[in-house]
Amino acid sequence: MRVHLLVLNFNGRRLLAECLPSMLRAAETSQHTCDVAVIDNASTDDSLQLLAERFPEVRVVRRPNRGLCSFNDVVAELEGPVAVLLNNDISLRAECIDPWVAPLVEESSYFMSAPLCWRTDGTTYEGFRTAVRWRFGLVQATALYPGHEEAIHRPGLTASAGAALAVDCRKFVELGGFDPLYLPGRLEDLDFAFRGYQAGYHARYVPEAVVYHRGMATFGKVFGAAGCDRLALRNTLLFQWKNLRHPWHWARQLIGLPMRLAQDVCRAPWAEPQRRWLFTRALFGALGRIRRQSADRFLPKRSISKEREFFHRFDPQAISSA
Repeated sequence: MRVHLLVLNFNGRRLLAECLPSMLRAAETSQHTCDVAVIDNASTDDSLQLLAERFPEVRVVRRPNRGLCSFNDVVAELEGPVAVLLNNDISLRAECIDPWVAPLVEESSYFMSAPLCWRTDGTTYEGFRTAVRWRFGLVQATALYPGHEEAIHRPGLTASAGAALAVDCRKFVELGGFDPLYLPGRLEDLDFAFRGYQAGYHARYVPEAVVYHRGMATFGKVFGAAGCDRLALRNTLLFQWKNLRHPWHWARQLIGLPMRLAQDVCRAPWAEPQRRWLFTRALFGALGRIRRQSADRFLPKRSISKEREFFHRFDPQAISSA
């Protein structure tokens, strides 16, 4: 079977030099026929020169800088049935590919699979056995919920994945890939996973597949920590307004959001300038984003029963006890 490893890159010369060798080793170790390609999002550093000189076997696909959405049309053109979508700051354990893609090959109900992800120190757990919970009116997808330690090495379903996920190419295209609503980025993966669940598919967590993540190596450099947090808040609001229809979920928002605005007011005198009014700016950013969208953009058909089921299944307590 053919498996495509797609690496998203923007001005990541150093990261490619560090991480691409592990991807090539994993491709060679797999029993499948694997190819590695870099999707370059209009880099202005010498990423392309590095690839030409040190990794001539790696195919380069040039795209405008559209974040994770750059995967969309590339996956649509692939011949193989499975693609592994990677950030440029991910390193792979050599034997990770085969167990990682196995659920997509063996079970038609799966549309996505996620590995066990450690930080690059090899001891700090990052994800991707992901739960969803509510925090003061906002949905939070997290792998660091109470009791997560006991679930790290247990396979099972996951609510989402982050910087490394394998997808069934046909289902990825069928679901529309990553939504440009969230550009420049954050929460596209949760939105994609939620839409997959609504369509009747499942995402599998595969702890036998191990990867290592440097974390925010590209995004953080461009936007800074406060900018990343603001985008996460803005896109969480967009995710909720686009996808959630259950009355109880809307009640949670209506109760929680005024509390967050009040918190902004209380913190303003002491907050660092870049973090002052963080949620308020995110809220206005989300409202501005909505105004630029067509009305039907926020009125997709959604199953309220599947929505409720998603939150019940991926509640932290349910995940840790599964």
